[in-house]
Amino acid sequence: MTTDISRRQALWLAAFAAAAPGLAPNGAWAQARDAALPTVWDLTALYPTPEAWTAEAKAVEAALPGLAQYKGKLGESAATLKAAMQAISDLNRRSARLFVYATLKGDEDLQVAVDQERRQLAQALVAKLGEATAWVSPEILQVGRARLDGFLAADPGLAKFRFGLIDTVRQADHTLDAGGEAILAAAGNPLTGPRTIRSQLVAADIPWPTVTVAGKPVRLDQQGLTQARATADRTERKMVFDTGFGAYKAFESSLGAALAAKVDGDLFNARQRKYPTVLAAAVDGPNIPQSVYRTLIAEANRGLPILHRYFDLRRRLLGLPDMGLWDLYPPVTRLDAKFDLATSRRIAIEALKPLGPEYGALFAEATARPWVHVYPQRGKRGGAYVFGAAYDVHPYMLLNHTDNYEGLSTYAHEWGHAMHTLLAQKAQPYELAAYPTFTAEVASTVNEQLLVAHMVRQARTRDEKLFYLDRVCEMMRATFYRQTMFAEFELAVHEVAEKGEALSGQRASAIYLDLLRRYHGPKVMIEDVYGAEWMLPGHFFDYTYYVYQYATSVTAASAFAELILKGGPKERDAYLGALKAGGSDYPVEVLKRAGVDMTTPAPFRALLAKFEHTLDDMEKLIG
Repeated sequence: MTTDISRRQALWLAAFAAAAPGLAPNGAWAQARDAALPTVWDLTALYPTPEAWTAEAKAVEAALPGLAQYKGKLGESAATLKAAMQAISDLNRRSARLFVYATLKGDEDLQVAVDQERRQLAQALVAKLGEATAWVSPEILQVGRARLDGFLAADPGLAKFRFGLIDTVRQADHTLDAGGEAILAAAGNPLTGPRTIRSQLVAADIPWPTVTVAGKPVRLDQQGLTQARATADRTERKMVFDTGFGAYKAFESSLGAALAAKVDGDLFNARQRKYPTVLAAAVDGPNIPQSVYRTLIAEANRGLPILHRYFDLRRRLLGLPDMGLWDLYPPVTRLDAKFDLATSRRIAIEALKPLGPEYGALFAEATARPWVHVYPQRGKRGGAYVFGAAYDVHPYMLLNHTDNYEGLSTYAHEWGHAMHTLLAQKAQPYELAAYPTFTAEVASTVNEQLLVAHMVRQARTRDEKLFYLDRVCEMMRATFYRQTMFAEFELAVHEVAEKGEALSGQRASAIYLDLLRRYHGPKVMIEDVYGAEWMLPGHFFDYTYYVYQYATSVTAASAFAELILKGGPKERDAYLGALKAGGSDYPVEVLKRAGVDMTTPAPFRALLAKFEHTLDDMEKLIG
């Protein structure tokens, strides 16, 4: 979970890693009665009442002008620099906590206007804090590396700010003066216009068609299309695809204009910061080499024959004479087992035992606390996430738990995020606890992979084992290949703009259609209208070069899972060390020290080899 903050603000708003400082592993929690597991979070740990939130928000806003007293004085002495950094850090910490409460309260019921208004106020406060601190990075650059090193040596109290200060110096060539930084900070909200437009069109203005699926009417909005495409009737599946993407196609020009505006905004930011490309700007914040992005795409394309082999296996399991894109979503294996909350917790505790006693005891304790909103309810936000920005409290989790394997897998995944947060907080001060997306998804996906490995080992029948092996394949398809395809699309549309060429909805659809056909191969039938699928994922309008990190994360997670399962305490502790590192170093370096080097093709090739071996096992089972 992140907010719309610039990378400069993110340096000081180290707000997205959290834990309970006093949380100590206690074996008694592992024995907690399943019937007593809480299913609704307790937000009073953040603020006892909404009125208390309002009072704190006013206090934080009133404190913002006080930061100006340090402007022009950061180079005076180590003591002044420390006082300024601490004052900024404290306000970041308080505003992050405000933002967490507003977000969680708002997501309980999206129909409650007062809670949505509180969320807007919290977002505005974060933006005001960004503007109030826009002068900091330019002034640090004026202080200079030599003087900063002297201050750091003179005052040990500056140690927790060292990484942020030195990282600011690293980005000197891309930092504007105070006025320029203030302008870019203020431009943040207006540049979210394309996301707002796309959300409005998809949520309210597109007249979604209603079709009959399995004898029931289904409105093919985003949620309806996602659910209906898995129907058992093949004729209905194709009808859902044709009708649903046809509805998007009718708004190709409008959504194309929104995408072009988003890309232009990205290009504006990159050029203002003197980056040659938007990709260079996007990966420079977390200091990820551009080669990681391009190697991902190259290796995924090299491994496309393996994906095409899976599609043919899926065709055989479905008993089909041929394969269409509309045949990717119905289940090819079935499992009758049910996984309620208590069962999910018990299985996760068992599956995660390879992570050792420290992790296991903390997991058992945390999962028995009232930190999670578990079940769907009217008006509640869909999906699942962990929000760990309230450093002085603990992470909170939103689920919409279903008693199937997907619910169990999501439970393990999201608790991977929460455990990452808890371990980082325990090991790092507030200023170094926040971890970037590049490592965040590793922690969650390692849990998923340890879970499915456990389920494969415990499978008692051929069909059960086949089901879990197919979960591995679907993770490869949906998280590695599909997200890489998205990443390649994002790169292509940005390169169109960077060449000075026009980007229209029609051109975006043509680019996406070409990718669909290349990734799915010549044996998967794809209609021209399916090129409109780029309008379905909101990520293209919300974030910039974000989705590739799902693919790199599943790759790194696969490597770590293999090291943990085949290794010993050394490999396990190296992985846990990566989680405990939080944001104390650049993510690529954190993973490299733990044993996985994402700057090489090796992890990607190991993932593809695992995919091949999984297909071998499935083919042996089906004969």
